[in-house]
Amino acid sequence: MNYVYKLHVRLIKTGLQNDPVSLRRFLLSFAAAAPGSLPHARSVFARVPFLDTFAYNTLIRAHAHSSPSHSVSLFSAMRRDGVSPDNFTFPFVLKACARLHIGHDAHALIIKLGLGSDIYVQNGLISLYGSLGSVAGALDVFDEMPERDLVSWSSMISCFANNNFGYEALGLFQDMQLVGNLKPDEVTMLSVISAVSSLGALELGKWVDAYISRTGLKCTMSLGTALIDMYSRCGSVDDSIKIFNAIPVKNVLTWTVLINGLAVHGRSEEALKVFHEMKNTGLKPDHITFNGVLVACSHGGLVDDGWRVFESIKTDYGMEPTVEHYGCIVDLLGRAGLLNKAFEFVDTMPIKPNAVIWRTLLGACVKHNDLKLSEKEKVKIHELDPNHDGDYVVLSNVYGQVGRWDEKANVRNSMREMKVGKKPGYSFLNEGEMVHEFVSGDDFHPKSNEIKRFLISIIDDLRLDGYTPFTCNALHDVEDEEKEQSLSFHSEKLAVAFALLRFKDRRTIRVIKNLRICYDCHCFMKHVSNKFDREIVVRDRNRFHHFSKGSCSCKDYW
Repeated sequence: MNYVYKLHVRLIKTGLQNDPVSLRRFLLSFAAAAPGSLPHARSVFARVPFLDTFAYNTLIRAHAHSSPSHSVSLFSAMRRDGVSPDNFTFPFVLKACARLHIGHDAHALIIKLGLGSDIYVQNGLISLYGSLGSVAGALDVFDEMPERDLVSWSSMISCFANNNFGYEALGLFQDMQLVGNLKPDEVTMLSVISAVSSLGALELGKWVDAYISRTGLKCTMSLGTALIDMYSRCGSVDDSIKIFNAIPVKNVLTWTVLINGLAVHGRSEEALKVFHEMKNTGLKPDHITFNGVLVACSHGGLVDDGWRVFESIKTDYGMEPTVEHYGCIVDLLGRAGLLNKAFEFVDTMPIKPNAVIWRTLLGACVKHNDLKLSEKEKVKIHELDPNHDGDYVVLSNVYGQVGRWDEKANVRNSMREMKVGKKPGYSFLNEGEMVHEFVSGDDFHPKSNEIKRFLISIIDDLRLDGYTPFTCNALHDVEDEEKEQSLSFHSEKLAVAFALLRFKDRRTIRVIKNLRICYDCHCFMKHVSNKFDREIVVRDRNRFHHFSKGSCSCKDYW
């Protein structure tokens, strides 16, 4: 940075501040010193008597990453000044637009200027379309490219991965390996790992990990951190720990990802231990780290530890707790049954509680059957977010648990009047490159009738071992038989029944669910794991549940 200022002074002293060649070198120095040099660069740029394409390109490039809005503004000024953009302009303009999620009309302008066939511009367009969620637009550009380089393939794989087309991302990665001399780099593999993480497909994750080792690609800190996260999301936090221990250099994100992984797998004391180890290295935890540690304390019922960690945010690190941190404390107290203390905590928060915090407290009240507090919180939530389906369902459930069917029916009627639809529960499991999806109470799966018959027979067998369906949360005041029928076909039960029918080996059954697992399904999974001697891993909206030999890793504290 000092070098840039000294160079500017030298140009002025020697009278070369308006010399085109000297100014080019000067602008390049600014770009190399970005982002610290950018304000001064803009000040100098405004005084340059002549502005050509090179000058604009240099400044646009310098701002594209750290200050994308300035890049876009400079491009607009370039157009107003009548300076022609070229194939070096657009890759960085498109990069800036992608970061800002704007630029729907950029492609038309590029074609109009005759720059649509440049490979660097095309690569930028793929990234732009990906950031805008237009997978079809990105694929059109990719398919029309006569030549593709590593960036082309990596950009398209990233587009698929970031827009929840995990299997398409992996399929394209396989196609890429058939192309001549292209060797995936770190950027490519980060997108591939992201795709596997979103799918929760452990076997694919192990294949990607082995591929990185087999091809001799260096496991950098970024790659190692991504693998830790991938294994955690795929249900194998033990593999996350192995990767973590193998990485020689770790940053805050690396430690945080492992802490988060341990937290959502219910290994709270281990997460807390890793947090203290991280502090001993001299690294300073950030807001995300604290969030992970507080989640761990909440899931493990470590109330005192959670309080100490929360207070240390301000006292030890001089940071202000965020609304997410306050929400974690509400969850910590609520799960522990300290409902009045949680309510007082929310009432005295220095920042206004949002709907999520009130919703967290509502969930705790339902769990502990505190109807009076539940009704209070529903009023607060209704003021902030009246159309959230989950709030109505939770309040409906608490009325069902105490047998107040009229109030339960009124809640359901309110949902209809407000046109609030209940989000359907669905689950899926991976088999190789095939995804099997199951929707609660639906005949979505082609083998639906066979699965349901088998599931009913499983439930009948489990009754003999002490399993009793928990019918309090069934939707209506109907006969017990109908309530049980409603619960029997929850999506995660259908998925497990299918897996038992389909997989005759000893593989672990891994199910991913979009909603929180209900109490009845949780009991069902414990009984199935014992009856069939199978390990079952359910990844729901909040955490992982590992069922084995009649027990769950959450120790029924969830």
